[in-house]
Formats: sequence, structure tokens, C-alpha cells
Amino acid sequence: QVQLVESGGGLVQAGGSLRLSCAASGGTLSGYVMGWFRQAPGKEREFVGTLSRTGRTTYYADSVKGRFTISRDNAKTTLYLEMNSLKPEDTAVYSCAAGFVSGGSRDSDYKYWGQGTQVTVSS
Repeated sequence: QVQLVESGGGLVQAGGSLRLSCAASGGTLSGYVMGWFRQAPGKEREFVGTLSRTGRTTYYADSVKGRFTISRDNAKTTLYLEMNSLKPEDTAVYSCAAGFVSGGSRDSDYKYWGQGTQVTVSS
């Protein structure tokens, strides 16, 4: 089974950018639908976006559409989340996940999860 490890989180000012990475071990990301989720303190985990198995199709939550971009490297070992025009409300722990449901936006659509990386956006 694939293991996922996120990195790239940190503290950034509003309007800034960050790129998160999700590295796979024990296998590649090939064959998986990949998703990004986030959870702010005191809130439920929220869907951010998803990338299809082929890497050609993405879907995003309305709250991040036009600001965030999901991509994957050619070796299919690392998933990325490029975040631009960050807002304080984007502050959360961001987690990547691998599953088999095309366009999945629910936690239950994903089988494997990383441990998350903290993103803090200051105003």
C-alpha cells in the first residue's frame, strides 16, 4: 500500500503563495485518484480539490477555485498543491489522500492519508 507524506507548509502573509508536496512511498500515485483536504481548528475536514488517475482532470472547492492548483510530477511519485493569493481563512492542516472514486470529495472516497502539514496565513 502507498504511504503519503506532506511537506511545504509554513507561515505566510495574506496574498502570498505556498506549494505543498505529497510524496508517495511504497508505490507510486499511478492508478489513484488523489485529493487534498484541509482542517481548520474546531472545524470539520474540508475538501480542497482532486486530481484524476490520468492527471488530466481536476476539481476544486469553490473556496479555492482560481487560486489553488493541483498537479503531479511525471514520475507519479509526488502530488503538489500550489496555493496563491492566500487568505487568513486558508489557515488549516492540509492533508493529501489517495483513493479510487473519480472526482471524490468526501473523506470516505479516499483510502490512504498523509499526516498533514500546517499552513498558517497571517493578516
